[in-house]
Amino acid sequence: MVDEPSEHFPDRIEVELHVDPANIAQSTGYSIPLYRNGKGLWNQGRDSAGEIDVALIELDRSALPASMVYRAFTPEHLHRSDQRIEIGSALLILGFPLGFHDTLHHLPVARQAGLASSFGLRFQGQGYFLTDARTHRGGSGAPVVLRIADPPAECALLPWRLLGVHSARLDMLTRDTDVDEALGLNCAWYADILMTLTEAPARSTDPAA
Repeated sequence: MVDEPSEHFPDRIEVELHVDPANIAQSTGYSIPLYRNGKGLWNQGRDSAGEIDVALIELDRSALPASMVYRAFTPEHLHRSDQRIEIGSALLILGFPLGFHDTLHHLPVARQAGLASSFGLRFQGQGYFLTDARTHRGGSGAPVVLRIADPPAECALLPWRLLGVHSARLDMLTRDTDVDEALGLNCAWYADILMTLTEAPARSTDPAA
């Protein structure tokens, strides 16, 4: 949450919520506090190398607008071991590259991506897979999804498989920047980290984390 080099020390998250199903341009702001009594309210994701840029924070449903319109991913939207996903599969990454988005309708933009590593295998032993897409700063945290061809009833309103959470562009430290182009590859944390965070007991987070 905190980035000392850029002096980024947020104490809350501000989001826009749609409140009228007949008019998508109608929205309201919603503020999510990050601390209570000096303690962080989020549950930070981790892997063998330490903290990753995925976290979970619980929402107070009673504070949400009564007319709010939303579609949420559920455990049924996550990949199951019996579902085969081919390398090269067409994916979408939805987000706000460089903060760019539809400011009238408060919607993100989508970038096409290809699955660039074998899904189900943790690339280099880390908790992520690779995508091949043009991405920009500001896209971290974007969902990486695969269209469900024949969605079950529980996924009918949101017919997408949530495969991962976009993290960052991947490059080689040994690349000759004068001769070699960037790889154009990205890391995406496997979405099952969300289940791990949901099932884990809530813990207090130091403000400096």
